[in-house]
Order: sequence, then C-alpha cells, then structure tokens
Amino acid sequence: MSSLVESLQIRYAKMSEGIDPTIDNWLLMKSPTNLLIIIALYLVFVLRIGPSFMANRKPYNLQPIMVGYNAYQVIFNIWMFLQAFNAERSFAQILSNTCKSETDIDRVAQVTMWSGAWWYFFSKVIDLLDTVFFVLRKKQNQVTFLHVYHHTITALFSWCYLKYLPGEQGVVIGLLNSFVHIIMYFYYMLAAMGPKYQKYLWWKKYMTVVQLIQFCLMLTYLTAVFIMDCNLPRSLTYFFGINVIIFLYLFGGFYRNAYSKKSEKIKSDEPSKNNLLANGDQLKQMINECDKNNNETTKKFV
Repeated sequence: MSSLVESLQIRYAKMSEGIDPTIDNWLLMKSPTNLLIIIALYLVFVLRIGPSFMANRKPYNLQPIMVGYNAYQVIFNIWMFLQAFNAERSFAQILSNTCKSETDIDRVAQVTMWSGAWWYFFSKVIDLLDTVFFVLRKKQNQVTFLHVYHHTITALFSWCYLKYLPGEQGVVIGLLNSFVHIIMYFYYMLAAMGPKYQKYLWWKKYMTVVQLIQFCLMLTYLTAVFIMDCNLPRSLTYFFGINVIIFLYLFGGFYRNAYSKKSEKIKSDEPSKNNLLANGDQLKQMINECDKNNNETTKKFV
C-alpha cells in the first residue's frame, strides 16, 4: 500500500512540473489540483445540486448581471484577439511565425506568448459561469452535453497546453476563438437587454455557422502546419487537431438538429397546409351551392 501511495505521489509531482518555473508561479498553474476542484464543483452544481436547488424556486432575475457579464466578455475577447493578432503581426506571417521552434523565439517574446496563453486559460475558467447562469435562470434545457463538454474540456485542455506544451500553434487557435467569442457574447448581451432588442437577434442561426467556419479554419491551419513539417511539437498539432474534429462533429450535429431538421419539418408541413386550404375552398364552394339551392327552393314555394 505504501509503495502505491509513493508511486502516486511521484506521478503527481511530475504532473506539477511544467515546462518553465515562470508559468508554475502563476495563478492556478502550480498543480492541477485547484483546477480539478473547480471543474468538479462546476459539474456537480450544473448537473445535480443546481437543478435540485432550483426545482421548486422561481428563476432568478439576473438581467443586470447578465448584461454586465456579457459586456465584459466582449471587451475581454476583443483585447485577447488584438493581443494574438499583434503577436502574429499579420495573417500573411501566421504560417511563417508558427513554423519557428521555441529556440527561435527570444525569452521576452516567449514569456509574452505564455502570458497571453494564461489569460486565454483564465477566460475559459470564467466561461464556466455561462452554465451557472443557465441553471439559476432555470434554462436547464440549454445545459446540453455539447455545452458542458465544451466548457469543461476547453478549461482543462487550455491548462494542459500552457503547463506542458505552450507552442506557437495556440496563438492562432486563440486568435480565431477570441474573434468568435466577440460575436457570441455580443449576441448574448443583446438578448439579456430585454424584449425590445429581440428584433436584432435574427442572426442566431449564423452564430453556429461562424463557429463551424472557425473549426474548419483551425483544421486547415493545423493541417498546413503538419504538411509543412514545421519545427514544432507534432504532439501538440495532433492534440489540437483531434479536439477540433470532435468539436466540428458536435457543433455540426447541433446545427443539423436545431436548424436543418426544423427547416425540413416546415417544408414537410407545407403540403398538409396546402391540403387544408384546398379542402377549405372545396367546403366553401359546397356551402355556397347549398345556399344557392336553398334560395331557389324558397323562391318556388313563395
């Protein structure tokens, strides 16, 4: 038993050793313990405790909080997008920059990139509040597998990325993801501002389209990095690529269920509506003929 405990302690100590001591000194980066506790509490609350607590309660009115939270997210993601964009200078330089190894980057640029990755990771921890707000507003139907999986995995994987393999590929991933989050949280901010802004929310469907385009661009970029045999850790390229494919599959399924099938249902309902209209016209015609016959009969008796 003691040998098993010692083995686990050794493995835990190795997990706590990251790529650089500088990163280890940042908030939540010393060891995985604190993050795992946060994720565990998140899952228990949104899947068990929260729904049970809200079962016999009215939804909380969180409108001011929701508007402020989403406005913060828009501003924060604009800042992260600009940070990532400045790191790459221009889109024309993305592939050339990301094909460099870490030894080609000076220490200042390296720490700056790591710092940006930490802020990205921290944003994924803050994003967990999205689900908490759903639960407190009794929007449990929005707490789907896709939603919970996406938030959990991105928080966990962004920590692992920064701790063990903070390669240049992550800058482009962060760039695209921050851009999409600007659009997404702007939509949520408008939605939280009340019914009078509903007329401006017609583009909800296209948010998912933008997310799918994001994943396609990520996959294209990672494929280019792989084909060009860039001097970067291939394991990180595989790591990102597999997750992008999973998200592409899940978000594609969501789009089909939420929009494509709905459109098909509307089209399938159209023939039945047309039949009802045709039957209605026939019924009107029969009533008119009956009225005409009745009038003629009445005239004869008169």
